[in-house]
Amino acid sequence: MIRFSIITVCYNAAACLPHTLDSVMEQTYPYVEHVIIDGCSTDGSIGILEKYREQAESDENNFHDVHIVSEPDRGLYDAMNKGLAKAQGDYVLFLNAGDAFPSSGTLDMVVSSIADGEILPAVIYGDTDIVDGNYQFLCHRRLSPPEELTWRSFLHGMVVCHQAFYARTDIARSIPYDMTYRYSADVDWCIKVMKEAGRQGLSLRYCHAVVANYLKEGQSTIHHRASLVERFHVMRKHYGLLPTVVMHLWFVIRSII
Repeated sequence: MIRFSIITVCYNAAACLPHTLDSVMEQTYPYVEHVIIDGCSTDGSIGILEKYREQAESDENNFHDVHIVSEPDRGLYDAMNKGLAKAQGDYVLFLNAGDAFPSSGTLDMVVSSIADGEILPAVIYGDTDIVDGNYQFLCHRRLSPPEELTWRSFLHGMVVCHQAFYARTDIARSIPYDMTYRYSADVDWCIKVMKEAGRQGLSLRYCHAVVANYLKEGQSTIHHRASLVERFHVMRKHYGLLPTVVMHLWFVIRSII
């Protein structure tokens, strides 16, 4: 059976962490490991995490494995690399504090997109909804995933949200996040994963479902301008200067028409 490694990175996120943990615990798909990387929180997060692990271990109807690491890190992407190193499932997904699965059957829907006996796609991807600080629906994400995704698709923006991007663990672990970026290493990582999928001749599978609720007040949202500058550099590295400049001019025009 296909096994998922859900990685949650958190630091002093006690206010929004339970919402994320509950959404993982409520998944009806049984083959899940939840790897939680905490950066030595001081706000009570550790107590929440320990209670969550105890709940998972004591529930006879729950087969999820919970692994918690709490130690200092060198920032978000260092913590995410630690999560990748510990992941043992077939697919890895990052669902950070505040983000959540939209329903208890989300992982079942993702699995249903894979036919019995087929070579596992390198990536399974889906749609994303944006929620506010009270976890209420705000809107569908403006950028929608294409039916046929390739690494070149991200020239048009991050058309698949990081939280809706399920990568095969064997590929994901071979490509650590580039810690020279502070806010946009996820964009760079997704492109690299898709390039590697192309090199191996593996498919990228659209599951035609909303698979993530993304909390609007994320790191890249709070530091929006710095994130945009980094994304420009990421796109220039992968697509070249001229295509990147042309697409950014189009982004500006699109935002005002």
